[in-house]
Amino acid sequence: MDSANDLKAARKTYSGFIGSLKWAVPLIAIISFIVVLLIAS
Repeated sequence: MDSANDLKAARKTYSGFIGSLKWAVPLIAIISFIVVLLIAS
């Protein structure tokens, strides 16, 4: 039954990672866009 507990922990870790990614990717895109605008001007 250890594998069931491992799967629970893995799903929790994965959902946390995906949740962080949903915020990190747009934030990095916005920061990159601002940097590009600053360099272009």
